[in-house]
Amino acid sequence: MAMGLFTVAEAREELAKLLPLLAELVDLRADMVELSAALAVGGDSSELGGLPERKAAEARMDELMTAVQQTGAEIKGIAPLLVDFPGELDGVPVLLCWLEGETELLWYHRVDLGFAGRRRLA
Repeated sequence: MAMGLFTVAEAREELAKLLPLLAELVDLRADMVELSAALAVGGDSSELGGLPERKAAEARMDELMTAVQQTGAEIKGIAPLLVDFPGELDGVPVLLCWLEGETELLWYHRVDLGFAGRRRLA
């Protein structure tokens, strides 16, 4: 599936493939926060390194985000990580919605309502 509307089944299948990348994104996000905090006070993170490692983590995050978006999914937030799959339910444009911490795709919201209108898939 690339750059079109996802059925619920297609979105669930794509999410299953993306979960390892999304987990890596979450880990890299935490590493970047720690590295940035260490660098802000003029030091390095004893476990993660310094500026070169931060730049490498940033480049890897960009690669992962691009890989996710190339599937047609949309990254809507990074902390927490939020991924939407454009779709349609009963003729209504929706976003099939996955939030960090969830193990599968169980939610959607109408495009015009946003995250606040999130409902459980039937």
